Amino acid sequence: MQTIAENLNQVHARMQAACTACGRAPGSVKLLAVSKTMPADALRQAHAAGQMAFGENYIQEAVDKMRSLADLPLEWHCIGPIQSNKSKLVAENFAWVHSIDRLKIAQRLAQQRPANLPPLQVCLQVNVDGGNNKAGIAPSELLALARAVSVLPQLRLRGLMTLPEPAADFATACAVHRQARLLFESLQAEGFEVDTLSMGMTADLEAAVQEGSTLLRVGTAIFGAR
Repeated sequence: MQTIAENLNQVHARMQAACTACGRAPGSVKLLAVSKTMPADALRQAHAAGQMAFGENYIQEAVDKMRSLADLPLEWHCIGPIQSNKSKLVAENFAWVHSIDRLKIAQRLAQQRPANLPPLQVCLQVNVDGGNNKAGIAPSELLALARAVSVLPQLRLRGLMTLPEPAADFATACAVHRQARLLFESLQAEGFEVDTLSMGMTADLEAAVQEGSTLLRVGTAIFGAR
């Protein structure tokens, strides 16, 4: 059985190969380690191997880990849905939120972000493939939400996040990710200073890199099956 450090090395090798295959600079894609349900010690091992940014879906579980790992300079990303009664915990503890799909939640985060902390970095979650069970706004709603969120205090709109259904093959995965990239570019064309396209996971990271992902959310390939 491989160690977390060995797994991370393999993921970075895949990322570098994917960048080389499509002519992108390897440093143009960052890695977010998805650590939901993983014990704090697993994150500590990943940090020892050089991983700094971690994505969590379950807010209370994440806050508990933050306390256990407070001695490490980790960057915490909320990548799961946020209920109203959990927004204060998110605003007070995370550096990033990828899963904004309602203006109400964005407003609560803006109001509850402590003034002594830097602005919360946020991405809008878009349901690019129309999956029934996925959170995220419809592409047609993106521009209006981006305009509303971009003017909220204590938030900084950084880009988009997508979580499409698993694709049957590489070409299909590329086609879905291409839709997200086009939406991302449409925001840039509208004048939004967005720089983050959060898409691609263990199974489809190569397709995501080819289509312009700047931030991969990888869990299984790093920590093993849950």
